[in-house]
Amino acid sequence: MNDWPEGRSDDNRGPRYGRGSAGAQPEGARVMRQVRRGGPAVPPGRRGYDGPGGQGPAAPPHRVPQQPSYVGGGEGSGYDDGQGYDSGYNTGHVYGRPGPGGPGGPDGPDGGRSRGPRPAPNWRRRIKWTAITLVTLLVVTSVGTYFWADSKLNRDVDLSKVIDRPEAGKGTNYLIVGSDSRDGLSAADKKKLHTGSAEGKRTDSMMILHVGDNGDTLISLPRDSNVTIPQFRGSESGKIKGPLGQNKLNAAYAYDGPTLLVRTIEYNTGLHIDHYVEIGFAGFANIVDSVGGVEMTIDKPFKDKWSGADFKAGKQTLNGEQALAFVRTRHAFAASDLQRTKNQQKFLSALAHEVATPTTVLNPFKFYPTMGAGLDSLIVDKDMSLWDLASMFWAMKGVSGGDGTSMNMPVSGSVGGNLVWDKSKVKTLVDELKNDQKVTVSGN
Repeated sequence: MNDWPEGRSDDNRGPRYGRGSAGAQPEGARVMRQVRRGGPAVPPGRRGYDGPGGQGPAAPPHRVPQQPSYVGGGEGSGYDDGQGYDSGYNTGHVYGRPGPGGPGGPDGPDGGRSRGPRPAPNWRRRIKWTAITLVTLLVVTSVGTYFWADSKLNRDVDLSKVIDRPEAGKGTNYLIVGSDSRDGLSAADKKKLHTGSAEGKRTDSMMILHVGDNGDTLISLPRDSNVTIPQFRGSESGKIKGPLGQNKLNAAYAYDGPTLLVRTIEYNTGLHIDHYVEIGFAGFANIVDSVGGVEMTIDKPFKDKWSGADFKAGKQTLNGEQALAFVRTRHAFAASDLQRTKNQQKFLSALAHEVATPTTVLNPFKFYPTMGAGLDSLIVDKDMSLWDLASMFWAMKGVSGGDGTSMNMPVSGSVGGNLVWDKSKVKTLVDELKNDQKVTVSGN
């Protein structure tokens, strides 16, 4: 009985191979990479085919080339020990898998797996590339933000037009101006903010901020200060004009803008102004709203129909409309201009503190609107950089936190309703600022 499931007992079925067959090799065997070429040839007379009736060798109907012997087969025969094909064929060796005992076999080191164990993750490498990616993103974002912000600055003031300037001292002096410009305000906005509809621009507030190594100093200049408006170069014509004589300080700005204001302050104080910063009504209110309001503690309640102020005493958060009313109010106070400058200092310091907090700086949804609102509304000198502007805000934040000094310009009296500066105290104050010394002078 044949061992093959489809075995046949008669010999008239044509050539065949397998157990119980006289065929020497499988018909039409393919050459595979597991076989060894160049084995011993099949002996003459053993062509692997039976003649008719099994009577000796006969030429096959088609010539079959000599086949290589299988690895591990019987000597010279191309077969194994008579038990069939080589065991490598039966174990899948022909498909490229190692046989028993090989590196990938059941007895091999990997227990028959075709792949080795998965390597442990290289955490040091992952952390390194994560850090590099984060640093790269931070640098790209910072550089992009810098150029975006720098492009939004309105560098419209040319301080090179100011003539007869005093020598620069130590530290940096900023002239910060709040104007009553209505630019960008609709009729509804003007009514809501109680700004009126006056044409042109005037200075509602003026401050000198000195940034130095011995503490920062914020000095308010009352707009009704009695000063001399000296000879100057016209900002538009370039021609020398004046002098205009004794007048209120804010008249200088009204007459020829920022450059004449700088010229007048330098002439009356002897202090060199390094940078100029101006903001109008609309920009001021927008900045306050962009940071979500500014928290203030108001000592006494007051009202003013002209500015729209109506405040109770105590801690409260002011929105843009309320903040503008707070810094503009003058009719509610006996010493109208001096009290207003104190309120302006107090609020601007609180605003700078709010802008510079981590909740604003580290929150892009708050930081970029705040930056956009501020930079769109600021007018600065041509030499002002973003670093200078940042230094100014940090100094104002320090003043509000108690790290600096805030004061009014020392006043000795008044003439014709205008405030007269105390010349002796002003001279001492200016000398201390020029030499970047700690300020010892007190203001009103």
